Amino acid sequence: MQDLPDQLANGLALGALYGLIAIGYTMVYGIVQLINFAHGEIFMIGGFGALTAYLWLPDGTGLAVALPLMILLGVVCAVLVAIGAERFAYRPLRGGPRLSPLITAIGLSLALQQAVWAFYPDAKKARPFPQIGGSDFDLGFVTLSREDLFIFVSAPVCMLALGLFVAKTRTGRAMQATSQDPDTAKLMGVNTDRIIVMAFAIGAAFAAIAAIAQGFKTGEVNFRMGFIAGLKAFTAAVLGGIGNIYGAMVGGLVLGVAEAMATAYIGDIPGLEQFGGGSWKDVWAFILLILVLLVRPQGILGERLADRA
Repeated sequence: MQDLPDQLANGLALGALYGLIAIGYTMVYGIVQLINFAHGEIFMIGGFGALTAYLWLPDGTGLAVALPLMILLGVVCAVLVAIGAERFAYRPLRGGPRLSPLITAIGLSLALQQAVWAFYPDAKKARPFPQIGGSDFDLGFVTLSREDLFIFVSAPVCMLALGLFVAKTRTGRAMQATSQDPDTAKLMGVNTDRIIVMAFAIGAAFAAIAAIAQGFKTGEVNFRMGFIAGLKAFTAAVLGGIGNIYGAMVGGLVLGVAEAMATAYIGDIPGLEQFGGGSWKDVWAFILLILVLLVRPQGILGERLADRA
């Protein structure tokens, strides 16, 4: 129990990372009813974009100087890929059979993964990612690493910025209108194509920031990193209530804390020793998802179909 605050901090940091990625899933689904399974690879490309920015800088450049450039190039790479995917892969299929965009998303995910593997230098193995360095912060009751502090700062800032954008700006209100009824929004003068592109771009930008946070935490990026992270983020989006941007973050936090607690404590329960440790954390995450959906099928903050009627 002495380690409980540290485990909670680890879980919250992991959950905030999942939540940032999950926002991309939930925004796109909320507007066009599409599960963008290529979003995990967009997350991965954001990480490689940030690494590229760091490698372009002269040797000895401090991270304080490099970090803004890493964020900028990582976000730009992720956003460009997301916009290209929307324009050339998903938009031609809009209005077609619902299964077609889903299959396209899976194929696009594999294509992006293999493109990075084939064309990025030395991407066939994990590439070292720059580290923040420095000592951890001892707050008395909990110890925070600088990598965790990065995600604890960036996730709330991103969520606050998105919340204000959606609530206070004309484009944000157009997003809400398009999500509720795209046909009526189009009749009222809303450029729904532009709104959909904005949703893809915002989700991609948040995913790139999450990729940088994961790179700091693990010390590497690799072309497979998007698969598991994307699957977990999709789980978080469903857990929180897919289509709800705040639900995506709540689902991510719940999932991250559940993983940390299960990894740390399940193995200490008599009779469950073989189910503890990191190798079972993914299993417990999906067990949690199943339990929540059995009790509340729409997710934690999701809206019931009966409430929409």
